[in-house]
Amino acid sequence: MDVWRDGSRGNRRRYAIAWPCRAFLRTGIEGGCDREVPADYRFVRPTDLCTTVADGEASIATIEHIMAALRGAEIDNVVVEIDGGEVPVMDGSADAFLRAFDQAGVKSLAASRRYIRIERAVRVEVGNSYAEFRPFNGARVEVEIDFANSLIGRQAIVVDVTPDTFRSDLSRARTFGFLADVEALWARGLCLGASLDNAIVVGDDRVINPEGLRYSDEFVRHKALDAFGDIALAGAPILGSYRSYRGGHRLNVMAVEALMSETDAWSYVEAPAPRRESGYAPLSAGVAAVAFGPEVS
Repeated sequence: MDVWRDGSRGNRRRYAIAWPCRAFLRTGIEGGCDREVPADYRFVRPTDLCTTVADGEASIATIEHIMAALRGAEIDNVVVEIDGGEVPVMDGSADAFLRAFDQAGVKSLAASRRYIRIERAVRVEVGNSYAEFRPFNGARVEVEIDFANSLIGRQAIVVDVTPDTFRSDLSRARTFGFLADVEALWARGLCLGASLDNAIVVGDDRVINPEGLRYSDEFVRHKALDAFGDIALAGAPILGSYRSYRGGHRLNVMAVEALMSETDAWSYVEAPAPRRESGYAPLSAGVAAVAFGPEVS
């Protein structure tokens, strides 16, 4: 998988991309026709274990970690070229993507950044789980989890997300699963690439990974990372607070859908801060307060 500056590499043809853009360019499709799939909630397809976007026969799974990294690094204009149906899981976190962005560098562009500003609360509920957007002058994620497993239990975290706090507080938190569940998935021929190198595996009474946890509350931090990546599918950075209780990918996307359907609950605003876009990278300082301009359409 590669990250391109503007949808092109060397002498490859340039693709017509709307501005700003976060999209996946799916190559390697049978018949040789590359297909652009927008990184947009309207292209999300049902999935149990990750977030998947699709357009026709082109689909890309497990996009949540790279979407979180793009939003966390404040990269607005990027095309991710991928020749398979799933974003590499790397180590189960967003850290490898940030390091790729660091390697490629970013370019400031002479254009205002457009945000979605939350004007009033929007909430969705599924059983005992809920998620809601609320007005807040910044980007905040508030996530609470509650697992019967005593090693995880009930954990909560609140992060006001900037490039610095994303890198320090969220980016290295890995996905996790339970040993019994993984063994059942293996028996069904699923998750065959899952290993201690790309996930935290929780046994009955201990974390199986020899190195242990990267954070004492790595489980809830990863859920916050997932949520931040999922809500990045709204189409523009969100100015507001996102809170979830016992949430997951499905609930995160449902919350975005509910928000965008209630057009009086949000507005577009612009800030004079320059946009940035990624350079190219193969994948193997504090932020000042922003003075926002008037609403825009």
